[in-house]
Amino acid sequence: MFLTVTLNLALDVTYRVPRLRAHASHRVTDVTERPGGKGLNVARVLAALGHPVTVTGLAGGPTGAHVRALLAAESGGVTDALVSVAGNTRRTVAVVDGSTGDTTQLNEAGPEVTADEWAAFLDTYAALLKGSGTSTGTGTRTGEGAAPVRAVALCGSLPPGVPVDAYAELVRATHTAGVPVLLDTSGEPLRHGVAAGPDLVKPNAEELAQLTGDTEPLRAAGDARRRGAHAVVASLGADGLLAVTADGTWRAAPPRYVPGNPTGAGDSAVAGLLSGLTEGLDWPARLARAVALSAATVAAPVAGEFDTDVYAETLPRTEITSGRGAARDGA
Repeated sequence: MFLTVTLNLALDVTYRVPRLRAHASHRVTDVTERPGGKGLNVARVLAALGHPVTVTGLAGGPTGAHVRALLAAESGGVTDALVSVAGNTRRTVAVVDGSTGDTTQLNEAGPEVTADEWAAFLDTYAALLKGSGTSTGTGTRTGEGAAPVRAVALCGSLPPGVPVDAYAELVRATHTAGVPVLLDTSGEPLRHGVAAGPDLVKPNAEELAQLTGDTEPLRAAGDARRRGAHAVVASLGADGLLAVTADGTWRAAPPRYVPGNPTGAGDSAVAGLLSGLTEGLDWPARLARAVALSAATVAAPVAGEFDTDVYAETLPRTEITSGRGAARDGA
């Protein structure tokens, strides 16, 4: 199975209004609620690709209970191994302007996590890596018969109270278990996590520049590898992906611009990269899958889903350049 980690789980609430205006009251035309967080989006896409996947992380309070109930009601086949904390899971509120399609996002920080709660999560994570963690509906217990973990995705921000080097600790634990691990975060958690040597990091261009101080993606990706990452795949928005690895350098670009909502596109790319890794695909094939899934997610109505027609159309037409060609494109 695949294991995705979302330490800062969220309830994603979306309001739609005819027109968003500052300093005004608005009549909301539609409200949706959905379990949120980068790792959950990755898990949904992996499940849609036919892979068994378990999600873990931290969930607490009435909001956390509501998120877990919504997750259980979904038909995507994602297994819940979330760990309970006392604090209330955060909400993210998106306000969509119906006249323009633009979205205004409000993100809460997340619950305050105690040292004991973090230690309990580490115990659960170790059990899952050993293949002995099973979902109970309210938490995770140990037992026999769980599927072995094929790869891990560590995704998103950290809630208050979780150590800034949390991802570095999880990377080391994952390597000790002999499981490949992908890291997708930003800021200081990314800086610490990269130093622990994850198999792959997937920042966007801005996050990569913040990490390295270099705004040129190709040089910055090389710098991130020198800092410890075994491979770097940088999201370049509508221009696709840039990969710098021990096996070479590649640029993968979609064949055309896909209009829509880019939220969750990077999470779908993570799912493509992880699934391609475990299936033994070479880097060009992994990148083509990641780009196609990303484009197909832009065309889908919500994060964690993808348009299957756009995916099928984009996959064989994704343009892959390598070596000097990728370097020129990435400059």
